[in-house]
Amino acid sequence: MTSNFIDYVKINLTSGNGGRGFTHFRREKFVDKGGPDGGDGGRGGHIIVRGNKQLWTLLHLKYKKHIKASHGVSGGKSKSSGAQGEDIIIEVPLGTIARNPETGEVMTEIIEDGQEVILIPGGMGGLGNHHFKNSTNQAPDYSQPGIPGTEAWVIFELKILADVGLVGLPNAGKSTLLSTISAAKPEIADYPFTTLVPNLGVVPYRDFQSFVMADIPGIIEGASEGKGLGLRFLRHIERNSNLLFLVDSSEEKPMKVYKTLVNELKKFNPELLDKTRILGFSKCELLSEKDRKKIIKSIPAGLPFVFFSSLTNEGIAELKDIIWSNLNYDSSHEF
Repeated sequence: MTSNFIDYVKINLTSGNGGRGFTHFRREKFVDKGGPDGGDGGRGGHIIVRGNKQLWTLLHLKYKKHIKASHGVSGGKSKSSGAQGEDIIIEVPLGTIARNPETGEVMTEIIEDGQEVILIPGGMGGLGNHHFKNSTNQAPDYSQPGIPGTEAWVIFELKILADVGLVGLPNAGKSTLLSTISAAKPEIADYPFTTLVPNLGVVPYRDFQSFVMADIPGIIEGASEGKGLGLRFLRHIERNSNLLFLVDSSEEKPMKVYKTLVNELKKFNPELLDKTRILGFSKCELLSEKDRKKIIKSIPAGLPFVFFSSLTNEGIAELKDIIWSNLNYDSSHEF
C-alpha cells in the first residue's frame, strides 16, 4: 500500500555564501585623492523552517534531497552594499523536529503556526575597503571575502500534535472508535495493522467545543525494539497530552494487555508514563456482566476507565466526558 503520510525525511541543506566586499576608491572631478568607498557584500541566503497548520505530513519534502539558498552579491562603489541572497523557507507541519543525523541533537522544533527558525544561517558578507581606512593607512587596497555558507544533512521528523493518543494492540478497535466519534474516515478491517499511518480526528464535544484525537498504529510487544511498526509510530505518542489505552474486552487477560502496552512505552521513553492515562475497554457488547465485574476488580485504584461499544454507542458519551475532564485538569497518575 502506498501512503501519502510521510513523517521522516532527510535532506541536504546549503545556505548561501556571503558576497565579497568591494575594493574601490572614490573618483570624482575636482576631488583629489578620493578615499576608499568599496561597499560590503550581501549576506548569503538563510535556510528557514516555518510552521504551517495546514500541513499534516512531510510528503511535500519527500523528493527534495538537496535544497540550496542563493549567494549574496558583492559590494559596489560609493559604499553600496550588495544584495542579500534569497532565503529559502521550508514549510513544515506543527510538531516537526529538525535533527542532526550524526549526533541526534535536536536543532529546533516547530509547534506554532507561523513560527520561523533560521536553521542554517547564510554566510556573512565581506566588508568593503572603506572599513579599513585609518590614520596610518588612508588608502587600503583590500577588502574581505564573504563567508561561505554552510552545508548540512538534516532529518525532519514529524511527531503528531493531538490532545489524545490512542494506544492499543493491532485490531483493538482504535480506528472504529475514531470513525464513530469524529469525522475521520480511517481504513477499518478485521485484521492486524489495518492502520498503517496515524489518523487524526476532531471530536465534537458539548457547547461547540472539540478536541483532537490521534489513532496511532497498533503496538505489539517488542515495539520499543523496533518490531512490527514499532519505533516509527511510538514517537507520535510523545506529543499527545493524554493517552487512551484501548483494550479489546474479549481479550482473555485484558489487564495483561494493558501492562504490555505500558511496558513498551516505558522502554521507549519513560517520560511517556507521566502523561494522563485513561483505560478504555472496547467491544463491551461482547462482555457479560460477570466478566465486566471481574475486569473492574483488577483495575488499579484511581485509573479512570470506561467500557464502551462503537457498535451500540454504549459508554461513548462517558468516554468523551472523561477525556474532556482530563484535558482541562491535566494531572498525571502513577498506574
